Amino acid sequence: MKPLRQFDLNLLLLLEALLTECHVSRAAERMFLSQSAMSHALNRLRQQLDDPLLVRSGNGLKPTPRATAMLPDIRQAIRMIEHSLSPLAPFDPSSSDRCFTIASTDFFEALILPPLMQNLQLTAPGIRIQIEVIRQGGNLKQLEKRELDLILGLDSKQPVDPQLISRSWHTEPLACLIAEGNTLMDQHLSLEQYCQLKHVILSDLAGVTSDQIDQWLAQQQRQRNFIACTVNYMAGARIVAATEAIMTLPRQMALLFAQMLPVRLLSPPQGMPEIEMVSLHHPLYSNDPGLKWLLELLHQ
Repeated sequence: MKPLRQFDLNLLLLLEALLTECHVSRAAERMFLSQSAMSHALNRLRQQLDDPLLVRSGNGLKPTPRATAMLPDIRQAIRMIEHSLSPLAPFDPSSSDRCFTIASTDFFEALILPPLMQNLQLTAPGIRIQIEVIRQGGNLKQLEKRELDLILGLDSKQPVDPQLISRSWHTEPLACLIAEGNTLMDQHLSLEQYCQLKHVILSDLAGVTSDQIDQWLAQQQRQRNFIACTVNYMAGARIVAATEAIMTLPRQMALLFAQMLPVRLLSPPQGMPEIEMVSLHHPLYSNDPGLKWLLELLHQ
């Protein structure tokens, strides 16, 4: 045979039909072609393969020894190509034992993961979830190597690699947390009060304070006076419970801490923006049925 690059692979299916049917008209009918088109294809195949392929014998056509020897390999090649080109098998969470690794924030781990696991134990008991921290740079290499499936809960204002696919996940209003014994009685903080108080702030991926709140304050020509900068909400909430400082955080997190610690909620200054959280995944795996299922579940 001539080198594969010189062979017209469009003729492969026609060759299989001709050698299976040993009849030009039936092969043409099977491939939805005219008899003349199939005859033309047979002539081209004879030229490219330098073999008659089908010769007249009695009342019909008979394959040559080479054609007979080729047919099993041609059929196997077609089956392999069909398998490679067929759609991915649907993901069945009820029977899967896949482990999904998610880099997430405290918000997801504390508020979403427990009811998620409760749901999975009922509907997909073999599914496992592994949580990792979100690292500086957005975990790009981990996502690319499939060491990580998903990043979830990141502030949409955080800079991430433009290669990653970002999808809006959840929008949450902010609340202020203060100690239960704090003498401040106002339920709604004015901008003036907010800036006079001491703060516990949350560090972002780059190791600096949360840009969203501070950028908004800068627009008002104000800034926060902080006494501590921490990387997780629980540590910050415990500092608030033991001091006169306040912390600004997603409202559902604040409500959770109010059930666990001697702290209470206040409303932040009017006009303070909500926090918009996103999910991030690598475009290499956008069509992964398992990842698509997980994303849909988390967005629901």
